[in-house]
Amino acid sequence: MTSPWQRTAAGANVLGADGRLGVTIFEEMTGLAVRTGAINLGQGFPDEDGPAIMAEAARQAIAEGTNQYAPGKGIPALRVAVAAHQKRFYGLEPDPETDVVITTGATEAIAAAVLALAEPGDDVLTFEPFYDSYGAMIGLAGANHVTVPLHAPRFQPDPGELEAAFGPQTRVVIVNNPHNPTGAVFGAETLQRIVDLAARHDAVIITDEVYEHLVFGRPHVPVATLPGAAERTLSISSAGKTFSFTGWKVGWVTGPEELVAKVRTVKQFLTYSSGTPFQAAVARGLRLPDEFFTGAADALRRKRDILADGLRRAGLTVYLPEGTYFITADTASIGFDDALDLARRLPELVGVAAIPVSVFCHEEGARRTRSLLRFAFCKRDDVLEDAAGRLAGLSELV
Repeated sequence: MTSPWQRTAAGANVLGADGRLGVTIFEEMTGLAVRTGAINLGQGFPDEDGPAIMAEAARQAIAEGTNQYAPGKGIPALRVAVAAHQKRFYGLEPDPETDVVITTGATEAIAAAVLALAEPGDDVLTFEPFYDSYGAMIGLAGANHVTVPLHAPRFQPDPGELEAAFGPQTRVVIVNNPHNPTGAVFGAETLQRIVDLAARHDAVIITDEVYEHLVFGRPHVPVATLPGAAERTLSISSAGKTFSFTGWKVGWVTGPEELVAKVRTVKQFLTYSSGTPFQAAVARGLRLPDEFFTGAADALRRKRDILADGLRRAGLTVYLPEGTYFITADTASIGFDDALDLARRLPELVGVAAIPVSVFCHEEGARRTRSLLRFAFCKRDDVLEDAAGRLAGLSELV
């Protein structure tokens, strides 16, 4: 019988074969970047702050004494702002009193949702590669982690493989869209197929939509807006990615009252509440005009293209993302079939750090993605131009 921490670590791919806890690839690559002075394009955090009006709102909230516990489900102003955001952008109308709960980032929202809904022996379905916290929480819950592969170059699920992944024990489906780490955006037809299969198997859908405003082509389609989805879907998002305040850790869950109540029950015994002045500031940010949200996506698209150019000049095959902070490149085109090995050498070779996609997979998926590297482009333009220049010389060094 494994202990809870071991199940968590195993689910996140950080438990060694000897049963010991290893360091995450993010720690390893960050350490290499610091030691070598490399540009760290491994972790997905911006190197610039978000809107000054939000920072000022946080300072004002602190100065006015908004520094004690928030209500367990979040301050009323933010719950109202989240509900208004859902209506403004998607036509959804959650009740801020019963259908919205504020969390310590999307990470806590994911944890509370999985722990609330998945039991030992249940199947929880995700797409692979998968964000590591999904595996960690599925493992902690004692559930079975079932994956649907996303294949290059478009990283869309195959309909047959998707249907085959569902079974009698499927209780929860986690849909990360736009998708980290591939940058894929699932189309409405794919999303509807997921909804129909979830309905057939009476499964709850948890959507991780933290990159909802950072898409570069077709607009974001929340699963909850699709026919048959609303009554079985919990939608998760956060302020971190949209507003470039990842350290504030303010997220939210919206959905039908019964499901939100289950999440809130678990959440209140994780953190109860957090970030009271930041919640007030995020409420202000969610009321920013449409131009802010479209402008953020346009700026990020430009950053994507700067880095993509450098990767192509390095001779790498680039899979251009349709959203998120991340771009995937195939190192096989320059003779590498082991991106993990290259990632460990890259800081010394050219002064750039990246993350191998295989760490976001189970064993079979890791073999399938063995040659892929993920780079984050949520950095200043001058940093990306420097990184692109360094990467362009890679093909001459390997």
